[in-house]
Amino acid sequence: MDQPTHLRGIGHTAKVAAKTVNLALQGGGSHGAFTWGVLDRLLEEKGLAFEGITGTSAGTVNAVVLADGLAAGGREGAREALNAYWRKVSLLSSRILPPTPLNKAMDFPLGFVFLTYFASPYQMNPLNYSPFKELLRETINFERIRQQKAVKLFLCATNVQTAKIKIFHGEEIGLEHLMASTCLPLLMQAVEVDGEYYWDGSYAGNPAIFPLVVTPAERPGIPTTSPAIMNRMQEISFNTALIREMRTIDHFNRLIDEGKLAGGKRLLVHFIEAEDLVRDIPWWSRLNADWDFVMRLYELGRARAEEWLKDNFERIGVESTVDLKERYY
Repeated sequence: MDQPTHLRGIGHTAKVAAKTVNLALQGGGSHGAFTWGVLDRLLEEKGLAFEGITGTSAGTVNAVVLADGLAAGGREGAREALNAYWRKVSLLSSRILPPTPLNKAMDFPLGFVFLTYFASPYQMNPLNYSPFKELLRETINFERIRQQKAVKLFLCATNVQTAKIKIFHGEEIGLEHLMASTCLPLLMQAVEVDGEYYWDGSYAGNPAIFPLVVTPAERPGIPTTSPAIMNRMQEISFNTALIREMRTIDHFNRLIDEGKLAGGKRLLVHFIEAEDLVRDIPWWSRLNADWDFVMRLYELGRARAEEWLKDNFERIGVESTVDLKERYY
């Protein structure tokens, strides 16, 4: 595609030597392991090249780890980096929130869910200590990220005070920019960058085109408990930006088809999605990084990518494989 495509869809640009894709990676907490699985399979596809990556929330971390791995050791380096990152996340989670039989059965520690809804991170963690931040500091070489030329890298965050989206570019990306893009306000204090404060990028707008879906746009039934209502409110908020952007792309393409946009080039969009899978997983599992759960999502991601490549690889650079008008209007 000629523009970056989150994890909702894959956009692409046709090239002579290889089929080139721009990836936009969505969030979803530990559900980002599904994205890891998809990326792992795409990295194996030698006829596929990566031009740019945009990300928000968990998708941001996947994007940065992928770029760091590519710069350090090519495709295999990227696969190894993603594997190492998710293993460390799971290990950290097991130390902070030990996986008791009850918690494993429920896919998440119920007591922690309770606390997040009745106490803010400013009350629960006044010193703003973040083991996750230290993990990222140890795992990612940010100097290499700023210097790497393997892919164009863009991170999305939401300005808390203005509600505007902020895009951090590859040559400026550091630890604080990554933390800003992943800041869930019920769990973390707002992150300061250059005098401005940021929350998770999903609130203001997921990346321009989504390659992989982990946050369901549709969820049957009406939520009736307070946590379930708050969760659905967040899902709707996160997907509003996606719907708006997809409608914009559809409108752009129709203007080109009608000859009203001279020199324009159609944006071709594809989805590798997990919406049907995520819909069947308990909502609180986004904060469950138990290794068995992470690996289950990873395997699902690999399987979906394998299926998608088998059915659609030849269509990359030729045509979209999703009807945006039918899906988003």
